[in-house]
Amino acid sequence: MSTDLASATDPDVVLVGGGIMSATLASLLGVVAPDWSVTVFESGAQVAAESSDAWNNAGTGHAALCELNYTPAGADGSVDIAKAETINEQFQVSRQFWSHLVRAGLTGSPKEFITPVPHVSFVTGDAGREYMRNRYTAMSASPLFAGMEHTDDPAELAEWVPLVMTGRRPGQAVAATRSVAGTDVDFGSLTRLQFAAAEDRGVHVHVNQRVTGVRRRTDGRWAVTVRDAVSGEERTVRTRFVFVGAGGGALPLLQEAAIPEIRGFGGFPVSGMFLRTRSPELVSAHQAKVYGQAAVGAPPMSVPHLDLRLIDGDHSLLFGPYAGFSPKFLKAGSMFDLPLSVKPNNLGSMLGVARTEMALTRYLIGELLQSRSARHRTLTEFVPEAEEHDWDMITAGQRVQVIKRDPATGRGVLQFGTELVVGGEGTIAGLLGASPGASTAVSAMLTVLERCFPDRIEAWRPALQEAIPSYGRRLADDPALLAEVRAQTMQTLELNG
Repeated sequence: MSTDLASATDPDVVLVGGGIMSATLASLLGVVAPDWSVTVFESGAQVAAESSDAWNNAGTGHAALCELNYTPAGADGSVDIAKAETINEQFQVSRQFWSHLVRAGLTGSPKEFITPVPHVSFVTGDAGREYMRNRYTAMSASPLFAGMEHTDDPAELAEWVPLVMTGRRPGQAVAATRSVAGTDVDFGSLTRLQFAAAEDRGVHVHVNQRVTGVRRRTDGRWAVTVRDAVSGEERTVRTRFVFVGAGGGALPLLQEAAIPEIRGFGGFPVSGMFLRTRSPELVSAHQAKVYGQAAVGAPPMSVPHLDLRLIDGDHSLLFGPYAGFSPKFLKAGSMFDLPLSVKPNNLGSMLGVARTEMALTRYLIGELLQSRSARHRTLTEFVPEAEEHDWDMITAGQRVQVIKRDPATGRGVLQFGTELVVGGEGTIAGLLGASPGASTAVSAMLTVLERCFPDRIEAWRPALQEAIPSYGRRLADDPALLAEVRAQTMQTLELNG
C-alpha cells in the first residue's frame, strides 16, 4: 500500500474509504471489469481500521439466525420473518462470493476470516417463551433456516449455553433456538485480504490520504481532491465514477459533492462499548453467540448479546452493547463532525428526529450515566455468576445512524439500517448507516453495480453468476439451489467443523 500521493493518477474508479465496502466493490470490479483502473484513498494509516476492524463491530456474520429484532411479533402473536429471510439471503450471497475468492486464490485460508460458531437466541419469562415458540415455528418452515433447534428445557439449555444458565433462578421460564450454521467473521482480516489481492492485480491503495473535496466537472467527470495526512500536500485526480464507502465519513463527502439526492439526509452518531473477557475458563464455557431481547422501548441497537470472538488467533467473549455518545462520525474523526453536517436542507429532518426520538434520547442519557457496577449488573442478567474483575470495558466503532426525510410526511425519521445514495446519473454513490452492514456487503455492492451501471449489468451477468451462483434468484424459492450453494460454501470456507 502506498503513502505517496504523487503516484496517484486519473483512474476510471475512485473508492473513498479502506473498509469492507470498498474492498468488496474492488473485488467485484475485478470480476466484471478487470481492465478498469481503480484507486482507493483511505484517510487512516491502514485499511480496515474503523468500522471494519474486528474490535469495532459485532462480527456475528449477520445471518438473522439469532437476532430477535429481525423477527417482530404481531399483536396476534404471529412472528414476521420477512426481514430475517432478506438478511439471510444477503448473507448467503456474501458467503458465495467469499467462496469464489477462496477458490480463485484471491484470499488466504478462510480460517483467517470466518469460523463456525453456533448462533443462539435466548429469552426469559412466559411471554418470551411463547414468542420463541412462535418464532421457531415460523422460521423452521423456511428452507433458509432448516436445521434450527428449539428448546424450553433448562437442562438442555445448560448444555447449549452453560455460562448463561449457571446460577439462574430456579423455575424461571426460559427458551431458546440454536443454529449450528452460524459463523464468526473477522471483517478486518477479510478487508485486508481483499485489498492485498486487489493490489496484486493493479488496484492502487493509498493510505494516509484524506479526500477533502468531490466536485462534478463540466465534462461529467469528478474531481476528487486528496490531502496527504502527513505532509499536507494536496492533489486532485479526475475519475468517471466515485464510490464513497467511508463509514461515518460518507455523509459529509456526499454533501460536499452537492448531489440533489443527499438533500434531507442527516446522521446521528452513536458509539458502542462492550465488556470483554479473555478468561480461558469463561471462554471455554461459552462456545456460542447468544442474542437476547432489547428492553421495552429501547432501540434495536441495544439488543444484548454475548459473543464468542476469534480475533488474531485468540478467543474472547464480548458482552453488550453499551451505548456512548460522541459528535465524531469516525473514531478518528473530529468533534465538529456532527455540527458541520447540519445543513439548511437537512435541518428539518434533524429537528424532526429530535422531537420524535425521545426514547432514544432517554436511552442514551441513561447509558452515559451508568456506573461500572450498573453495567456489570446488566451483564449478570445475562450471565448470572459473572465476576466484575474478569471483564474490562472496550470502546467499539462509531455508528452514524441515518436520518432521512419521509417523502410521505416530510418529517425526519431515524433509520436503523443502511441507505445507498446514488447521484450524478449513476456516476457517484455512497453508503450511509450501519447494521447489518458488513455481513451484507456483497449484496450492497451488487446494488451499486446494478444502479450505477444498468447498461452493463446484463453483459456482466455471466461473470457474476459464476462467482455467485444464486445471483438474480431467491434461495428461499429454490431449495435445490440453496442446498447446492450451502454445501459448496461450507466446504470451500471450511465450515464443516
